[in-house]
Amino acid sequence: VQLQAFGGGLVQAGGSLRLSCAASGSTFSRYAEGWFRQAPGKEREFVAAISWSGDSTYYADSVKGRFTISRDNAKNTVYLQMNSLKPEDTDVYYCAASKVFGVTQTYEYDYWGQGTLVTVSS
Repeated sequence: VQLQAFGGGLVQAGGSLRLSCAASGSTFSRYAEGWFRQAPGKEREFVAAISWSGDSTYYADSVKGRFTISRDNAKNTVYLQMNSLKPEDTDVYYCAASKVFGVTQTYEYDYWGQGTLVTVSS
């Protein structure tokens, strides 16, 4: 599975942004997907995960109620809708694929896309 994340950009605090993660390979629908983020000099942290079917989702407390993860297996794409953005949401965001749903550690993900930068101005 190859992943490519895009959709990042500059947005004002309180605004919204939607990230997309396009996957190649016929096995995409067999994987759970996750979004992580990383600031310079910090560890990559878990943001959200979605099961292979899309029926189950899981969020970090810091984004719960503001971010929504979804997927369209017909399009091999996972989305992260980010609302009510805060300056502390500024990070490089990564999508990743795992055979296990709901895991939050980077080593539990098998495939990674390149990052896309999200900058939230105050």
